[in-house]
Amino acid sequence: MTDYKTARTAMVDCQIRPSDVTKYPILEAFLTTPREAYVPAELRSIAYSGEHINLGNGRTLLDARTFAKMLDTLNVQADELVLDLGCGLGYSTAILASMAEAVVSVESDAQMAADASAILSEQSIDNTYVTNGSLTAGNAKNGPYDVIILQGSVDLIPDTLIKQLKDGGRICAIFRDKSYGECRIGYKSHEKLSWRSVFNASAPLINGFETKPEFKFA
Repeated sequence: MTDYKTARTAMVDCQIRPSDVTKYPILEAFLTTPREAYVPAELRSIAYSGEHINLGNGRTLLDARTFAKMLDTLNVQADELVLDLGCGLGYSTAILASMAEAVVSVESDAQMAADASAILSEQSIDNTYVTNGSLTAGNAKNGPYDVIILQGSVDLIPDTLIKQLKDGGRICAIFRDKSYGECRIGYKSHEKLSWRSVFNASAPLINGFETKPEFKFA
């Protein structure tokens, strides 16, 4: 039988701390949130493996190092509202919920959205709202947001999402660049977004966030 508590401690000590993530709220969230509860039963044995986990239907559970570094960059505060895009079965939402005032999550797979909502409820996490819908559309009804985070890589961020970010807010995503990737944080000021590169990272592309190929005449 797997000792998940020991696995969580090892994940923090071997994957997160060596990546210079030292903020207590982040470390505490990863130590106390049961990652194994947010993956299908057949994948629980690799829940703490240190790799991205394919949840199926185009959704990915980011490896702990990458996700923790994104959170370190965003520095989510206890009074902030977060939009979590592509939450899968809800792990990212659970982690964010321990740091933010509330988290609105969007999952385009209807079954995953329902399962995420159920798991979060089972884990007694009550400051979250999971909705099924288009990730590129976000969730304007419950915004604007202090923080927006995307659980996977992108080529671009649609204006629809940028409009849902508060002035003074931050957005974090992994941008695809051929065989490499780069995590960037965007700061919104006076209705304009300025990006800063943070660290190198790669992740599977989120469907809908790819650059459409240009049509060329032969």
